[in-house]
Amino acid sequence: MSAPKHVLFVCTGNTCRSPLAEGLFRKAVNRRGDYQVSSAGMSASPGASAGRDTLAVLKKRGVRLEDFASRPVTAAVLEEATHVFAMTRSHLSALESRFPQHAGKFYLVCEFADIPGKGVGIEVPDPIGMGRAAYEEVADILDRAIPAIIAFIDQTWQK
Repeated sequence: MSAPKHVLFVCTGNTCRSPLAEGLFRKAVNRRGDYQVSSAGMSASPGASAGRDTLAVLKKRGVRLEDFASRPVTAAVLEEATHVFAMTRSHLSALESRFPQHAGKFYLVCEFADIPGKGVGIEVPDPIGMGRAAYEEVADILDRAIPAIIAFIDQTWQK
């Protein structure tokens, strides 16, 4: 078994997109012992729960986020991560600006995925306040992006 990889998903508040990604990624690698996954937000308040729609969409897909609490992105959080996936280019830019020492770990969530009708490298839209259908759309995008993320990491991981 290879060394553990720690995947970190980043959005704005760490209550919608990044917890969705965290839960769906955990499900995708649940039988593997070589992955850890977590999430954080560029402007997150520590200790908030994931949003109601986030939890409902995850539950519908057979995923539970046990003991989830939002947290801000910090140098210490980034130090633990081997790969950091941002939801948007602005998140990516903010990460690169605030934490240049970790820039080699930063990617866009859809950087490696061709999303039908939208292309490669799209941004994951913010569903907050847009209703359950918007959360389902985000989950669908993540479902398509996650296998490409896993393939990228598995093909490039060296430790």
